[in-house]
Amino acid sequence: MVDYALIFGAAALTTFLATFPIRRAAVSLDVVDYPNERSFHRKPIPLGGGTGMLFGFLVAMVIASRLGLFHSLFVGSTEPVGVVLAAAVMFGVGMLDDVHPVSAPAKVAGQVLSSSVLYFAGVTMFYFKIPFAGVLVLSPSWLPLLTAIWVVGIANAINLIDGLDGLAAGVVAIAGAAFFFYAHQLQHLGSLPAANIGPLVAVIACGVCVGFLPHNFNPARIMMGDAGAMFLGLLMAASTMVVGGRTSQVPGETYFFFAPLFIPFFILGVPMVDTMFAIVRRSVKRIGVSNADKDHLHHRLVRLGHGPRRSVAILWAWTAVLSGFILYPVYSARGNAVLPFVVAALGVVLFTLFHPELRRENGEVEKPRENGEVELPWANGEADSLEPAEAQAEEVHVEPGTVP
Repeated sequence: MVDYALIFGAAALTTFLATFPIRRAAVSLDVVDYPNERSFHRKPIPLGGGTGMLFGFLVAMVIASRLGLFHSLFVGSTEPVGVVLAAAVMFGVGMLDDVHPVSAPAKVAGQVLSSSVLYFAGVTMFYFKIPFAGVLVLSPSWLPLLTAIWVVGIANAINLIDGLDGLAAGVVAIAGAAFFFYAHQLQHLGSLPAANIGPLVAVIACGVCVGFLPHNFNPARIMMGDAGAMFLGLLMAASTMVVGGRTSQVPGETYFFFAPLFIPFFILGVPMVDTMFAIVRRSVKRIGVSNADKDHLHHRLVRLGHGPRRSVAILWAWTAVLSGFILYPVYSARGNAVLPFVVAALGVVLFTLFHPELRRENGEVEKPRENGEVELPWANGEADSLEPAEAQAEEVHVEPGTVP
């Protein structure tokens, strides 16, 4: 644990310190996110926070390669290099989209390229257990496709929830910490090889998010952009694949009913549910899945009357609660029987609170004013509306070399 704590601290401190000059560079290069009809900020905010995360990740990986605990992982294995290269590819795709927006198919193609780097480096799943059905050994011919689906799915799930200051970073920080403790316990039980890279990548993902949050929590001074969100998604995808897809049989009292490959769907429950709702919602409306809208979980929380900070705190709490349900049976060997029912109850509550019909019946929908502004229930005092995006774009101006 001491070595893991050192890696976590290195990732967090490096990310925190590196983000200061990155903020200034982003303003100088005009890599800035201007307010629009879907955003909650009222002034331009620099993009590029993902650069600090990438730098923190690289420093943490270099330090890990020098520690004896990870010697067997870095010597004679292509996996660490594969994760680094795949992370760089994913970051590059996201940064390109931040600077010059690309089409959805082009972005997915870049994500598939990143997953291919993971696959060829051996960072993929080999087998997994299906509840009540036994172990399914994956055919080599299916591995590239499954790896791509896993990486693209998680990367886009994290990207979709990056709509409020601190939301994505906080969710991944909690999820990364929970998954690290889960994987570490599996290693303690002898069900996961000591040379597995999953716990290391998870603890680094948690560290870079913790280091980035002081810059990103409301009011944000910098945003991670698609580069940061997709980069975090790549790290979580890599760590969950090599843990969930390589864990041997776990004793029943600690296996709590589900296979390890299903764990990410609980720990990353908030972005997963948000993505599922988005796909269904846009399919019903017969619009493209990549089309942006204002019906994500955080948008609905804001329309229910919560402010941005409280909405973020609520979704952090959901992530923490779901993570707790995963870790409690693993460490205590209790709670197996009630866990599925508690999770199902949480799902019903979540669906009920965020169901659109409920908001319509209560009149909790945003109403356009006569002058074209949109009333937001969370705003108070002088900041009770957002002007149309075109008007704001004309009014804002960032002096080179200054940070908003």
